[in-house]
Amino acid sequence: MLKGINPLLNADVLHVLRAMGHGDDLIIADTNFPSDSVARQTIYGKLLRIDASAADVVQAVLSVMPIDTFVDDSAARMEVVDEPKTILPVMTEVQNKVSAVDGPNPMLPIERFSFYDRSKKAYAVIQTGERRFYGCFAFRKGVIGPDGE
Repeated sequence: MLKGINPLLNADVLHVLRAMGHGDDLIIADTNFPSDSVARQTIYGKLLRIDASAADVVQAVLSVMPIDTFVDDSAARMEVVDEPKTILPVMTEVQNKVSAVDGPNPMLPIERFSFYDRSKKAYAVIQTGERRFYGCFAFRKGVIGPDGE
């Protein structure tokens, strides 16, 4: 355990979050997402896991990683197939965590296969224990200024 660090953030995840730079993408995916095969195509090249809900994982990650404020696609969610305007409860829960750190509201919706394409170009993928469908999100890392903000 570390003081001030969410206990969901294991050593591998902390290493990746620290190694990521401004503009790098992090994918937080549900249990149905093809996380292992996609993760092999990312910059990190290995799958990370945190066995908790998508909202809890997002909250933990965003407690240490800033969201990019220079782009419109810094926080995104996978769209429901054939229902791009549908917002499921898992999406609302994650949006609440994003909004709590002054992230974009609403998150950018991304069509399923476009989300897969973005995921393959990401820095890393964290597979969660989220069992609800469409619990897949992308976050672009921002910056921390000289003053720590």
